[in-house]
Amino acid sequence: MCNLQPSTTMRPRTIAIIQARMGATRLPGKVLHDIAGQPMLVRVVERTRRASLLDGFVVATTTEVQDDALYELCRERGYSCYRGEQQDVLDRYYQAARQTGADVIVRITADCPVIDPLLINETVQLVTGHYSLVTDHFDFAANRLPPPWGRTYPIGLDVEACTFAALERAWQEATEPYQREHVMPYLYEGVNLQPATCNLQLATRNLQLGTSPSGFRVALLNHDPDYGALRWTVDTPEDLELIRLVYARFGGRDDFGWREILALFEREPELTKLNALINAKGMTESETK
Repeated sequence: MCNLQPSTTMRPRTIAIIQARMGATRLPGKVLHDIAGQPMLVRVVERTRRASLLDGFVVATTTEVQDDALYELCRERGYSCYRGEQQDVLDRYYQAARQTGADVIVRITADCPVIDPLLINETVQLVTGHYSLVTDHFDFAANRLPPPWGRTYPIGLDVEACTFAALERAWQEATEPYQREHVMPYLYEGVNLQPATCNLQLATRNLQLGTSPSGFRVALLNHDPDYGALRWTVDTPEDLELIRLVYARFGGRDDFGWREILALFEREPELTKLNALINAKGMTESETK
């Protein structure tokens, strides 16, 4: 058995990049829709920035005129903002990461207004070296991967993290449109994940590890029991209705954690019916469709 040990090396500079744009097709302008008195993007930023292992964050939007409103919001709130390519989101991430001097990049999407800072920390630990495996370390880590792999955390708690070196290789080598649009598929495509024999010292967590055909070391953080069927992202009017109700149940606060939401759903199981029929998009599907 290999144990996770506290790293004695200096923690890498870790930056969250929150991708946001106004042009979503199923719910246009969703990132500025109101949730308990605040735009959804603000909810995502404020929850993300509470992750203690982050050294900063930047909102990455596009140079399209319709995204001027996002830039203005960031300027008014004092949020760092980078504007780049609309479809080549990988380039947007790379340029933003380079501009901020990031050693480790965390990918967050602006349609996840209940993103949990503790889950951000747990995923980041697998890449930053805050905890490092005696026998290995990871170029990429996530708490979910798209089919054919699977997920055990609710949709909307999605965190991906990678080293700058891995992101730079993807930026240089990825050629497929979906690889550019969805940022990090090039890092984990084709990986054969196997259960780790490592003690994560967290009773409900377990790891799957593997090396992708491109040579990237990949870690997938799973949860037991499996909550992957729950949908807490915002992509449709039904999703937005659900999230507004969640925030209302917590009095408009945004400091509640994902386990508190689970407890809410256990008390009010009818909430799951509001968006139960919505299908998530796959890794190769364009967000413009």
